[in-house]
Amino acid sequence: MSEIEYRFTIRPLTVDEGGGYLIEFPDLPGCMSDGETIEEALINGQDAKTDWIAAMQEAGRPVPPPTGQGSEAYSGKWVLRTPKSLHRGLAERARQEGVSLNALAVAMLAQGLGQRMPRGD
Repeated sequence: MSEIEYRFTIRPLTVDEGGGYLIEFPDLPGCMSDGETIEEALINGQDAKTDWIAAMQEAGRPVPPPTGQGSEAYSGKWVLRTPKSLHRGLAERARQEGVSLNALAVAMLAQGLGQRMPRGD
């Protein structure tokens, strides 16, 4: 069950909070981790998710399913927070390319995925 995809959020931690990034899984109460980089937070978050699910199963407690399973889970809209410097760089690149920031981000994400995503809008 730990291979099930759960929604997560990542946010930068302030210096007072220790710096780095925090990852949380809203569907799994209390399941969170952190890392010095986003990539490290993602790796640590997957470990935390696996351990959280294992602990619940070991205790005989139910593991909630991810919210929004089915067609309603993929509306095509999501919110992404980025560092201001990345936002600025992307906005400047979009202006150079003569496209919207949204169009540039979608193209870059698709290119990053190598066009491996299934069609089914």
